[in-house]
Parts: sequence; C-alpha cells; structure tokens
Amino acid sequence: VTEFLLLGFPSLHHQEYLIAIAFLASYLVILVGNLLIIALILSDRDLHRPMYFFLCNLSSLEIFIATCIIPKTVASLLMGNKAISYPACLTQLYFFTFLGVNEFVLLAVMSYDRYVAICYPLQYPMLMNSQLCVQLLLGSWTAGFLATIVPTILVVRLPFCNANHIDHFFCEGVLLIKLSCADTRTVELINFMNSFIIIFGSLVMTAMSYLYIINTILRLPSASSQNKAFSTCSSHFTFVILAYGSCIFQYVRPSSHHTSYYKMVALLNTVVTPLMSPFIFSLRNEQMK
Repeated sequence: VTEFLLLGFPSLHHQEYLIAIAFLASYLVILVGNLLIIALILSDRDLHRPMYFFLCNLSSLEIFIATCIIPKTVASLLMGNKAISYPACLTQLYFFTFLGVNEFVLLAVMSYDRYVAICYPLQYPMLMNSQLCVQLLLGSWTAGFLATIVPTILVVRLPFCNANHIDHFFCEGVLLIKLSCADTRTVELINFMNSFIIIFGSLVMTAMSYLYIINTILRLPSASSQNKAFSTCSSHFTFVILAYGSCIFQYVRPSSHHTSYYKMVALLNTVVTPLMSPFIFSLRNEQMK
C-alpha cells in the first residue's frame, strides 16, 4: 500500500461543501482566538506569570493540533481527492499523537501550578520560578516524544496489503492498525496501555491537585476569598473536563465501536476543544478580559 483513502463523511456526501466550510470557519476562529491569547500574554507584562506562560503554550498546542488535521480535511472535501500518501498518513498520525500527549502532560503541569498558587501563596513566586517553568514545559514535550515514538515505530513496521480505506477524516491510529494484514493484537495492546498510562496518569495528577485545592479553598475564612480562589481555577478545570472527557471515550475503550463513534469523538478533540479554548480562558478570566 502506497496511499490510503480517507472516506471522511460518506453518509453526508452531498453536503461535503457545507462540512468543508464549517471546518474552515472553525479553523479560522481557532487561529485567530488562540493567536490573540498568545499576543496578549506576550505583550502585557501583568500576564508574565507561570499560569499565563503555560496558557500561552497550551494555545500554541491547540493551533498545532488543528493545523495537523483541519487543512487536509478541508482540501479533501473541497477537491474530492481523498487520497493521502503512506508517509503523509504516518506523519499526521505521529504529530497528532505527539501533540495530544504533550497537551495532557501540560494540563497536569497547569493543575500543579494552580495547586502551588492556592495552597502555598506566599512561597509561590519562589517555588514556581522561571527555571522550573521552563523545565516543566520541556518535560511535557519530552513526555510527548517518548510516549509517541514507540507506538509509531510499531505501526510503521506493520504490513499493509490491499485494504487502504480509512473510514475517518484523518489517519486515526486505531483504524489504521485494523487495516494491517498481520496479527495486530500486540500492537493494539501496547497502544491501549500507552493511552491508558498517559491519559489516566495525567488525570490522576490533575485530580490530586484539585483535591488539595478544594480542601484549601473550603478552609478560607470568607466567601469572597473562596470565590476569588475558585475563579482562578475555573477556566482550567472547565478545559480539563472537556479535553479528558472526549479523549477517554476515544482512546481508552473497547475497539469494537462503530466508526461514526470515532468521528464524533474525534471532532471534539480536533475541532471543538481548540475552538472553545480561547473562549474558556478569556471569558472566564477577569485578567484576560
């Protein structure tokens, strides 16, 4: 097999132009919204703090994730050429997975930042210094690389014979593995375990941080202090629910679901989450407003 065919949305064949316009409009909003957040954080000295340093990187990841998927999808829908070469398919798979892992680790890092800010406010500037922030960011990128490289190598080594139709709008790992003409049980197990460790590992770290945060906030003496503390976490907490919820349903579940299930959940990861990110972190944050 030298190329794959991305079937996209066969049940909506006559509405492909409308779908392409919706994808393109969403992509433009993702670009503009997240670039505005990055520009605002870089230009405003009041936002040169760890929380916004990590938010700036999260917005960059949202742009990269959307760019990895949406332009190719729009081109396929508008031009009617659903083919994607074997190298391009594997490249898309690698970067989408790499960026996704990076985002989950970064969300855990951001929850740790909120934990330190609320539970140890006096020591916060010393604990979350610029050197540690850079190290945590580099750690998230390193984790993304290490967690992605082995599954990608395993997929590269799989033989693909005649089947080349991927019933999806991008090269999704689970569906790509199913096209192989070899025994893929070992690869599927490693893929599942890798997804489980990354998603639930970072989720446990995030949940532990928020348990300590909530415990600290409930012990504050006044309601105004509690509301102020909760407001500093509300944006991140909302985004965590959206990001983790969709990915748990997509990657840590039995592989017997219909492909329409994959597509609907994948839309949350590739379009809805990056689209909502600027609104969540700007409209729910007084300093950003």
